[in-house]
Amino acid sequence: MRWEPDRSAPALPYAPPDSFWTAVSRGARNRCPACGEGRIFDGYLKVVTACESCGAPLGRLRADDAPPYFTIFIAGHILVPPVLWIERAYMPPMWLHMVVWLPLFAIACILLLRPIKGATVGWMMKLGFTGDEHGGAVHGRDGGGDRPPGR
Repeated sequence: MRWEPDRSAPALPYAPPDSFWTAVSRGARNRCPACGEGRIFDGYLKVVTACESCGAPLGRLRADDAPPYFTIFIAGHILVPPVLWIERAYMPPMWLHMVVWLPLFAIACILLLRPIKGATVGWMMKLGFTGDEHGGAVHGRDGGGDRPPGR
């Protein structure tokens, strides 16, 4: 049996991105993944409610824990090899490791987090997420999340 898309689902209110790489690269550059014109962020990490250019509902796409996970993964793969190489070659005292590497890790994560979150939002848009996947209110925004009314 072959999977067929649900033809009764309403059409998206915006044109989806052309390709995966287009969506991800636009998102990483703080541009709307759908049109490439509007901004994704209003501040450092707050996603705008909707694209100012095409009206795509970017604020409904919840990246949650994926961007920090990808950021730590990438920063670790960039910085851990030099840490291990320097430890093996020079064996500096632990306090020197802490003085050098902790700020470098913090700076790398701060610089990578925003473009990675934008790329994740673009990826989610390309996959067809609309923000309605959980049905009903967005968890935490109405004060109740998944709790039944009255509790």
